Amino acid sequence: MFQVGHERSPRPPARPDAATPSAPETGRTGPRGGTGGAGRRDAFFDNAKFLAIALVVVGHAWRPVIDDSRAVLAAYNFVYAFHMPAFIIVSGYFSRSFDTRPSRVRRLVTGVLVPYLLFETAYSLFRKAADSPEHPISLLDPWYLTWFLIALFVWRLTTPVWKALRRPLPIALGIALLASVSPDIGNDLDLQRVLQLLPFFVLGLCLRPEHFERVRRRGVRLLSVPVAAAALVLAYWSGPRMNFEWFYHNSSGQELGVPWWIGVAMNLAMFACSLVLTACFFAWVPRRHTWFTALGAGTLYAYLLHGFLVQASRIFGWYDAFPWIATPAGVVALTIGAVALAAVLCGSPVRRAFRFAMEPRMDWLFGRDAAEDARRRSAVPAAPADSAGTAEPSGRADSR
Repeated sequence: MFQVGHERSPRPPARPDAATPSAPETGRTGPRGGTGGAGRRDAFFDNAKFLAIALVVVGHAWRPVIDDSRAVLAAYNFVYAFHMPAFIIVSGYFSRSFDTRPSRVRRLVTGVLVPYLLFETAYSLFRKAADSPEHPISLLDPWYLTWFLIALFVWRLTTPVWKALRRPLPIALGIALLASVSPDIGNDLDLQRVLQLLPFFVLGLCLRPEHFERVRRRGVRLLSVPVAAAALVLAYWSGPRMNFEWFYHNSSGQELGVPWWIGVAMNLAMFACSLVLTACFFAWVPRRHTWFTALGAGTLYAYLLHGFLVQASRIFGWYDAFPWIATPAGVVALTIGAVALAAVLCGSPVRRAFRFAMEPRMDWLFGRDAAEDARRRSAVPAAPADSAGTAEPSGRADSR
């Protein structure tokens, strides 16, 4: 899976450069057993994206009760070790063909940058109105969930650079380690997270369909079970002994109270652990169509919208009002409710209601791309000539 060479691979995805990570179309490049034909979605990746976003929602739902249960803390640390790395790797995989072509820049702006501007403003206003009137509206200091959008924007803009390098992954990892010992980076654009999680995006750029096939082998799937079980045991043992903020990747080692060299060692260990658990996760993602496959197209909606409920539960004390949530039965109910919430927010009704913010049509903002128009005209088949000897185009070609 974790590659990096230049071996031959199947034809690239039909739209690997789609602007948002919520709806990549994978065509024929997915693992065997995907949907197949060009322009069609691959069930494996849609399944992976929904399962990853469901774990994000579950993790946020667990956060208020981790102090009450060592088992929940262990599960929380276990999930946080791989759920965002898996999501970022898939985002990198579908950014492989991104370049500075105007059509792709337009999709990046409308599918990533504009949602960031809208939701960063919305979250800031929500916090000002709810409990922090002094909270500033700053587009340079992402608050809560919006860091991922600005990170994706930066990562995707730098894609041509990573594609031009001979060994991009070691360089990205070196940058991440340097960031982890640089407390002066500050909060602008949440650069600690952007840089510390960069290797996962670059890894996604380096992967090919056959790498996902390798983790689907029977031997890997069987091995992943004891590996994941051992990781859970380790998480249970280490839970009270380590600072779980290491999993957030938003602070340097010095800011977490350790010498710089321990920060480097911890980040290397976290990177290795995340890779192993992400491989285990991909090994068990179904490749067939399931009840949640179609929901994989709406993961960005669930990601950005569930945060309002999570913050409301904190601000208005919903957990305090129902102490039974901290019991084992309550945690089970909380987990099921979080998965259900993720499914609802990924569904078609929610996507239709919020498409104006997530996937806005902003043709008025951009000029015409002469090169794209020329490609479109050259792709339009000619209709039979009419009686005057002229031909009319039979239809418009897909500009993508």
